[in-house]
Amino acid sequence: MHAPSPTVITGIGVSPGRVVAPAVLMPDPVAEPPSGRRLPPGTDYAAVSKRIGAASEVVRAALDAAADRAQGESADLLHATAAIAADPTLVADAEQRVVDDRLVPERAVWEAAEAVSAQFEALGGYFAERTRDIADVRDRLVAELTGRPAPGVPAHEAPFVLVAADLAPAIVATLDTERVLAIVTGTGGPTSHTAILARARGIPTVVAARGAEAAVLAEGLVLVDGSAGTVTVDPTEEQVLAALALAAQVRTFDGHGHTADGHHVELLANVGDPADAAPAAAAGAEGVGLFRTEFGFLDRDEAPSIDEQVAAYRRVLAAFPGRKVVVRTLDAGADKPLPFLAGDAEVNPALGVRGLRTATRHPEVLDDQLTAIAQAAAAETAEVWVMAPMVSTVDEAQQFVAACTAHGLPVAGVMIEVPSAALLAGPILAHAAFASIGTNDLTQYAMAADRLLGAVAELSDPWQPAVLHLVAAACGGGAQQGRPVGVCGEAAANPALAAVLVGLGVSSLSMTPRALPDVAALLAATTLDECRRLAQLALAASSAADARAVVRAGLPVLEELGL
Repeated sequence: MHAPSPTVITGIGVSPGRVVAPAVLMPDPVAEPPSGRRLPPGTDYAAVSKRIGAASEVVRAALDAAADRAQGESADLLHATAAIAADPTLVADAEQRVVDDRLVPERAVWEAAEAVSAQFEALGGYFAERTRDIADVRDRLVAELTGRPAPGVPAHEAPFVLVAADLAPAIVATLDTERVLAIVTGTGGPTSHTAILARARGIPTVVAARGAEAAVLAEGLVLVDGSAGTVTVDPTEEQVLAALALAAQVRTFDGHGHTADGHHVELLANVGDPADAAPAAAAGAEGVGLFRTEFGFLDRDEAPSIDEQVAAYRRVLAAFPGRKVVVRTLDAGADKPLPFLAGDAEVNPALGVRGLRTATRHPEVLDDQLTAIAQAAAAETAEVWVMAPMVSTVDEAQQFVAACTAHGLPVAGVMIEVPSAALLAGPILAHAAFASIGTNDLTQYAMAADRLLGAVAELSDPWQPAVLHLVAAACGGGAQQGRPVGVCGEAAANPALAAVLVGLGVSSLSMTPRALPDVAALLAATTLDECRRLAQLALAASSAADARAVVRAGLPVLEELGL
């Protein structure tokens, strides 16, 4: 009997690494309770309704406990999902439906969650993005109320590849990486929360692999290549042995990024929480290319005090004595709404008051933050650079630089996330000392594609030639003014794309620390001229898929490195 021929499913690789293991399918989601289910006459409806509050507390406690075991972004996302589980609006609405409509508790929860989701969808932006989390909480509540196990990853004796239509961020954040060796999803985009968490946790992942669930039989062997974005079902013995040999390689980063011919490329770390700083330094990062300061402002009714901010910022600066730390000022709004910055409701928050734009309405928040950054910088030896998010015009850049100068912060720069900033990089960098490209948002705005929406995942891809042309324009503006232009978006963590970015003129790449060894290895094996040649091939491509394919074909060293 012949072994089945290998089948290759192509998706988007979002977290590198090769894994060979049996595939385990995510179980069917919790079924919708029948709409006609009502409690019998004479029931103590008020007493039954209280079961919902009790279930909510069980679910919230389980999610908070999981968050306490997690770190960084994983912990933040789990705590946020726990907050939805305890949302008094959702619980009260469901309880009211039991009392008024005589619905069984699980049906009441389902309908209440639908109502909250509809409200969030209508608000758009960050709120629309949380509907997946609301559905996750809904399913957990229904499971608790009906005596079912909480929805989640199935039990399996041996380590496996988890295959699913989609995965909630809360599930990815709590995966046991000793058991789940890789992830394959049929939907999702390269910059979704799920993808970002998988990359941060070092789990090889392929998203938007359409048809993966149908093609993969439970327990069947699969080879997942998180760099190439392929899933090979029933791989040959030769393919398995080759993948295992490559997966066995252990890479480290010596703290000096460079091309094969010695061109220095700063390889920096993205830090989202002070606790992430020491591990990033231990991983060899040359500095911090993006220190997100939102952690200190989230889940609060008022902004943190200057003293609180100074203490938190010093923890990061202290981990990088004498080295560069780029601090991004508060990036609130859109997917990060804050109560003390709330303005009028926005139909499309992603295009509304976010990032630096919040400083127009709340200048005191920016003023306090710059004061805190300056005090922290004076107390430590790190080389502190400061940049503003969501800069769109030359005037905004000029005003931000002036504000930094007034606070004794001489190295002030801008994020390039808006196409207008990329196209005006020359005039902007006549004032700003540097620029850092946020490829996640730049892609979203250039392609008019929500970066968290799986339905437009093919558009929301940093390999899109239009996005690469904007990167080239930004680098051209930097060269014109003699200013450095870096990349701190998720694109920097992709080794093949990193070579293209260097070829376009990018001087530094900032990424999750886990990606540093792979990016360093690829650059060290590629000359600057080769990077430039690959960049031109990518710019000339007609689609993201073509750009990715032509660059990978031009980098045979990827195969040798297992990337």
